[in-house]
Amino acid sequence: MANDPHSKRLMWFVFGGSRGGGTRLRILEIIRDRPSNANQLAGELGMDYKAVQHHMRVLEKNNMVAKEGERYGVVYFFSAFLEANADSFDEVAEKLGAAEKGRGKGKGKGKGKGKGRGEA
Repeated sequence: MANDPHSKRLMWFVFGGSRGGGTRLRILEIIRDRPSNANQLAGELGMDYKAVQHHMRVLEKNNMVAKEGERYGVVYFFSAFLEANADSFDEVAEKLGAAEKGRGKGKGKGKGKGKGRGEA
């Protein structure tokens, strides 16, 4: 399928032009392979549950995730929009990943700040 210029612009905005875009990319890469709920994503990313919920709302608002279930049982999936525009998603993700590697370790990875990492 040809890359839709509108979808590519939206992806550049959500992932490259807004704060937290790298985290949203990581979330989508996880649920592309294995649909997950917010708690599972928080554990895998080492992030606070509420922060993951925020990112999921942004992704849902931009039609990048689909969900099944209710409340705590909601499982998130790659949306039909992203499946139809997978080439654009892969291209944007690859370019942003290369840019991140070129800068070294980026800030804002959620580690070492002492917040959101409660004791077990």
